[in-house]
Amino acid sequence: MSEVKKPSGRAESGSGSGSAAGAEPGSEPGSEPGPGRLGGWTRFVTARPRLSLLLALVLTALAVLAGSGVADRMGSGGWQDPDARSTYATKALEREFPASQPNLLLLVDAGAAGVDDPAVAAEAQRLTARLTAQEGIAGVGSYWQSKLPALRSEDGHQALIAARVEGDEKTTTQVLDRIAPGLRGVHGPVKVSLGGPVAVQREVTSTIQEDLLWAEMIALPLTLVLLVLVFGSAVAAVLPLGVGIVAILGTNAVLRGLTEITDVSVFAQNLTTALGLGLAIDYALFIVRRFREELAAGREPREAVGATLRTAGRTVLFSALTVAVSLSAMMFFPMYFLRSFAYAGVAVVLLAAAAALILLPAALVLLGERVNSLDLRALWRRRRAAGAGSGGTDAGSAGADAGAGRGWARGAALVMRRAPVFAVVTTAGLLLLGTPFLGVKFGTVDDRQLPATAESHVVQQRIRDGFPGSPAARLIVLAEGPATASAYTEYRGRLSGLPGVVRVDGPVGSGPGGAPGRYAYFSVVGEGEAVGQQAQDLVGEVRGVEAGFKTSVTGQAAVLVDAQDAIGERLPWALALVVLATLLLVFLLTGSLLIPLQAVLLNALSLTAMFGAVVWVFQDGNLSGLLGFTSTGDIETTLPVLMFSIAFGLSMDYGVFLISRIKEEYDRTGDHEGAVRTGLARTGGLITAAAVILAVVMVAIGTSRVTNTKMLGLGIALAVLMDAMVVRSLLVPAVMKLTGRATWWAPGPLRRLHDRFGLSEGGAESGGASEGASGGEGVARVPVSEDSGRVPVTT
Repeated sequence: MSEVKKPSGRAESGSGSGSAAGAEPGSEPGSEPGPGRLGGWTRFVTARPRLSLLLALVLTALAVLAGSGVADRMGSGGWQDPDARSTYATKALEREFPASQPNLLLLVDAGAAGVDDPAVAAEAQRLTARLTAQEGIAGVGSYWQSKLPALRSEDGHQALIAARVEGDEKTTTQVLDRIAPGLRGVHGPVKVSLGGPVAVQREVTSTIQEDLLWAEMIALPLTLVLLVLVFGSAVAAVLPLGVGIVAILGTNAVLRGLTEITDVSVFAQNLTTALGLGLAIDYALFIVRRFREELAAGREPREAVGATLRTAGRTVLFSALTVAVSLSAMMFFPMYFLRSFAYAGVAVVLLAAAAALILLPAALVLLGERVNSLDLRALWRRRRAAGAGSGGTDAGSAGADAGAGRGWARGAALVMRRAPVFAVVTTAGLLLLGTPFLGVKFGTVDDRQLPATAESHVVQQRIRDGFPGSPAARLIVLAEGPATASAYTEYRGRLSGLPGVVRVDGPVGSGPGGAPGRYAYFSVVGEGEAVGQQAQDLVGEVRGVEAGFKTSVTGQAAVLVDAQDAIGERLPWALALVVLATLLLVFLLTGSLLIPLQAVLLNALSLTAMFGAVVWVFQDGNLSGLLGFTSTGDIETTLPVLMFSIAFGLSMDYGVFLISRIKEEYDRTGDHEGAVRTGLARTGGLITAAAVILAVVMVAIGTSRVTNTKMLGLGIALAVLMDAMVVRSLLVPAVMKLTGRATWWAPGPLRRLHDRFGLSEGGAESGGASEGASGGEGVARVPVSEDSGRVPVTT
């Protein structure tokens, strides 16, 4: 028979699976990893495992020192576009009119005596004077000074002292920590509670730190139990946790360094913990499982590690790149809240992959067969083997693994026999679950992120419920430049004539006695909620009013509108990066034109349930009592972007694991449907176990008392489970059956590109995963016709 094209598009290699891990790269393509790929560090790690471990431990110790105190240097804001006109107006008002932008509120409760009681008024005046004298405080005002109705509750039992704490987020937090003990609590006839943005910010930060510690205390032991159930061996189960801890500590050091040069959100620490544990466990599961297969096939530990890195290691590398690309898309957005997740996400993904590819292999070389030590399932297996007349523990273990693999293979075969039905029903079901997202409403973050018992939440809720006009939409218009009093009066009249405007206050100027000067501002009170659609429409109306001077509009609704505009403007570019990079990376992994397209579409489809649940639960308030949060009736604008980036990346993580193993089998046999069955048999249980473990970590994060963190954790957990248990188990085999052998087709130029630059799990390695592989013999590939699109032909 004449020489024909192989399924992988590479010349057939005669290198055996038993080649030494430290061998020099072979001359034949695909025989060994070449320089610049995985060959260099494979040789280093397998040859010098103790040195590799020592270097990793030294770097981890340095990371512990470098990352200490990182949470105290983080901010809890970052939802505004720093380049927006509303941000410019806010900063100018803070500078020129600090009293117009109070960020600290003292709720003075006079009880039955009432706020106008002489003793209450005298104590309130003393509190106001004490607050005014504090360093870092400006623009102090109170009901007892101004007698403004807006500062007095409708029942007359409570009133407000408002002040401006100067400085950035870190400075204002420090000032609050210094002055709060002397203000909070009982003072004679009154009781004082603290509210306002600064108090909310401080409580959010401290709550997240406490919840993160609690989440780690929940996640770590549960994860260890699950890993023992997956591996059996306590030694093997500890390895993924070690990789995750190294990744988390390293990322904290990276974030600590970033706080020196830019703002970083405290929310990013939750992502660091979740992805650090989740992805490290995913990667370690994949590598340890493959290593144990190689050992079972008769390899020596050093050779088994080399074979594992050349196969599973390549998949881990591709997976990490796809997840990192998805997370890096958040760098397109100007809000530092989103950019912080990009910093943390990319760092923790790359560090998890590095630990899995360097630290873990070194440990496996040293452990060897001892990786199976402390097998906590041995007693159960012995009983089962005795009952079945089996010959021992190893046989029982192998039988269990084989039985699980056969179950996944039978499931894949069933799906492929009814591929159109499974494809249509699964797709329709996922789209149906996503329909609530069609009614999404976007809003801003406020105190209701905190639990109902948090002090600042209680203060803000009392203001909303008991003070006049607090729920109304309020915009502030900053006026700049020289203008006459008549110009201000004319402009105020135009604002008052806008539909939906209740009243216009001002102008308040920066000149002597508050007269118009270089700067002035107007307060525009509108109908409806503070960030409702009516308030958002009013922003556009106000900005469209002509004036003889420069104007800028701010307020909650204006900030929301500007944030939506910033996201909408940059979202196409971020999506383009994610899609194009994913297409390229999956093509380099598979050499197929169709599989990358399938990966993008199916991954996006797997996210529908998450987005639908976010709206149904957190916006509409369903299950709010069970989950313990206060529904605001909207979703914070940046969260869907964040959740998409994380969930899409994790979906690609599992997709790469499955596709790489299917391709390995297809390269080895040329049997398309057989490759799908075997790929699922080899990875279905592993992917499901990894997804369950990651979901446990995310649910632990979802126990947070901060609503956005709860939404993030529970939403990602749902997306991960839907992807692993529905999309990978049902939709992928159904779609691959429908596309048939065309799944692996690519035009000639792209095939040659993949032959030169592509990487895939397997290569010439058959390893312990391939049936019949043993010792030093490779497995020949099925020859195919050159012009049949790499489809096997009979000879």
